[in-house]
Amino acid sequence: MKIKALSVVSLISLTCMATVADYFFTDNFYQDIENRYGINSVQDFKDWQQLIEDGENLDDFSRLNLVNQFANRKIRYRLDIDHWGKNDYWATPIESLGTRGGDCEDYAIFKFFTLKAMGVDESKLRLMYVRALTINEPHMVLVYFENLRDMPLVLDNLKTKILPANKRTDLKPIYSFNGQGLWLAKAQGLGNAKPTSTGNKNWTELLKRIEQGD
Repeated sequence: MKIKALSVVSLISLTCMATVADYFFTDNFYQDIENRYGINSVQDFKDWQQLIEDGENLDDFSRLNLVNQFANRKIRYRLDIDHWGKNDYWATPIESLGTRGGDCEDYAIFKFFTLKAMGVDESKLRLMYVRALTINEPHMVLVYFENLRDMPLVLDNLKTKILPANKRTDLKPIYSFNGQGLWLAKAQGLGNAKPTSTGNKNWTELLKRIEQGD
């Protein structure tokens, strides 16, 4: 079933005009959530609505902490193959919260779009592919740059405390991206270079599914 209320992308584009709740968290939206995920999921989405509303008038650092804690509490870690029956699947925020499960990409994606809905400038946010050295596996985190020359902050589901990138020596950066482009990571730290493309296949497919209301 498709969510018939405005998509998260539309929600984000409207945040400069009025509160998110006026356009997105409607009675129809909650009815669709109940039909799709069950009555017990409705409260999770009301909590998400409250989170976004609370964050609309806060500074960015307060927003980061609220969203990081919310996502890490509400979403349980699940491998894609177990959760979706696929080796690699990028869930939309609605899918992750509705099923209360996801892997590292899904945590990062949920945080990215929730922060944008609160009003955080997309240019400050990047999804970052890294290698988690303690488990020697590929991993994804969300990074936040107050200014592009500053050391970014890392929002993660492995270590739930937000830390500067230079304090996360357990992560080896590979590349980062957002809707504005793809950046190769510098050899030292979670840096940025000139964008080399507009994204990748998974990101493009994810945005299409969000626009369709998934």
